[in-house]
Amino acid sequence: MSVVIIGGHERMEAQYKEICKRYHCKVKVFTKMKTNLDRKIGSPDLMILFTATASHKMVHCAVAESERTKAVLERSHSSSANALIHILEAYA
Repeated sequence: MSVVIIGGHERMEAQYKEICKRYHCKVKVFTKMKTNLDRKIGSPDLMILFTATASHKMVHCAVAESERTKAVLERSHSSSANALIHILEAYA
C-alpha cells in the first residue's frame, strides 16, 4: 500500500516513515509546500492530511489530487505518531 502524508512536523518525518514501514507501506512525506506538489504526490492508495500543520494551499492541493486519483483521503487534526498509527490500523 502506498501512503502520502501531507502536513505534520519536520522533526517527526523519520518517525512517520518508520511507522509506515512497520505497516508495510511505501510512504512519501510532505511537511512543507513544495513546487509542483501535485506532480510529486503521484497516485497513492491513501492520503493522510494533518490539517493542523498543513497550509491552506497544501490542503487544497491534496484534496484536488485525491479526487483526481480516486485515493482515499483521511484527515486528522492531530499530527502525532498515535494519530498516524490509528489511521494505518484502519486502512492497512
